[in-house]
Amino acid sequence: MPHPARPTVTLREVAAAAGVSVTTASRVLGGSSRTVAPEYHERVLAAAAALRYTADASARAMRRANDSIAVVADDLTTPSIGMAVAAMERQARDAGAFVTVSSTHGTAERQLETVRLQRALRPRALILTSSRIEANALGGRLLDELLGYERDGGKVVIVGDTDMPFNSISFDNHGPAKELAAHIAESGHRHVTILAGARDRANVSTRTSGFVTGLRDGGVDGRHIRISHCAVSRQGGFDATQQLLAEGLAPTDAILAANDTIAIGAMSALRAAGVAVPADVSVTGFDDIELATDVTPRLTTVSLPLAQAGAEAIRLALAAHPETAHLMMHGQVVVRDSTAVRTG
Repeated sequence: MPHPARPTVTLREVAAAAGVSVTTASRVLGGSSRTVAPEYHERVLAAAAALRYTADASARAMRRANDSIAVVADDLTTPSIGMAVAAMERQARDAGAFVTVSSTHGTAERQLETVRLQRALRPRALILTSSRIEANALGGRLLDELLGYERDGGKVVIVGDTDMPFNSISFDNHGPAKELAAHIAESGHRHVTILAGARDRANVSTRTSGFVTGLRDGGVDGRHIRISHCAVSRQGGFDATQQLLAEGLAPTDAILAANDTIAIGAMSALRAAGVAVPADVSVTGFDDIELATDVTPRLTTVSLPLAQAGAEAIRLALAAHPETAHLMMHGQVVVRDSTAVRTG
């Protein structure tokens, strides 16, 4: 037979039992820095023990900063963000903190709204992840909100490109993209389609620029480089490749995708159309998500240190030193089975 629930003991009841005010009891049991006379301190602790009082942790968290680290991300459905956030959670747990995550769908308005909400909850640190966060967004209101949060004692870390004056971690998207495209050119590919993702996404736009530079430096005629914009998703890659097939794939011999999920969508569309990868068309991605090694053929890509960036973001968020750090993470080209050498 289940035991009846123990009645909840309130702070007011503890104060009455100790013969002190509710304010004094709150200072003792809530960990306030205000000094309480030793006599009253002992009376409150004794009354709380006798009554088996348990403080409301959620109420305490609303009154003072807690051990949470709030992560504000563009899109939680992408594998690359998933890898970074998982690393953040592991690193925070090892440090005795915990991570909460919110999604903004990449809009400055939702970022501002979420930051304002998080300020009210008073997390220990805020980590914003986005392809680009600018100081003049929304007339500077997002910057003002973040500066106000730091004045209140919080710490801000941005993962992505930014001109804001906070700790930041960014990725070199241009250099590895150029290197990957140079490899494609050196492998004999001369007609290349770039699945560039969305026009307004800073990271994929920078990768596209790197692709074009690497191809041209490798001898590919600019007239033979086609750029197709699409949703930054598997479906976006699938639809863009279907459109390419409908318009006539030939003479395209390589598809460079702005990230791995786009590339995997492209490979699915090619397979459905009976086009062999890499015998007919080479395909590359960017990020090196876990699925890149599970698809057939395994995907040639750029491996970004996403987990390292996530762990480093937590270390910056919890660091005691006041200096602002701006870190740049570099990726490396990983050649696998989805690309081939063209000899003809």
